[in-house]
Amino acid sequence: MSRFEFERECRTPYSECYTILRDEDAVGRVDIHFADGMVHSTLNASDALSSDDIQDLIDTVDADLIGPVASSRQDVIVHVHQGRDLGAFRAREFEGEGGGYHHMS
Repeated sequence: MSRFEFERECRTPYSECYTILRDEDAVGRVDIHFADGMVHSTLNASDALSSDDIQDLIDTVDADLIGPVASSRQDVIVHVHQGRDLGAFRAREFEGEGGGYHHMS
């Protein structure tokens, strides 16, 4: 079984976002949203992860990230997407740059 680690990207009163690391390599991202007795999460996993890895990852997210902050056992829904990461894009800050979005390096 692989051991996954999580690096928090951001946190709000009702949500958290993490980069997922395995052996110091980014292998995905998880967004978790807490709402009225439900936990909705979106797991974006690298296409290099096997089905068993993804199940281990879901179990680890539940044990390490959701369980400790849930006030009681809530219904948890995990939406899983698997593929390759194209990176993060950000809106251009200056009109002179032509507008739109650009890839963050």
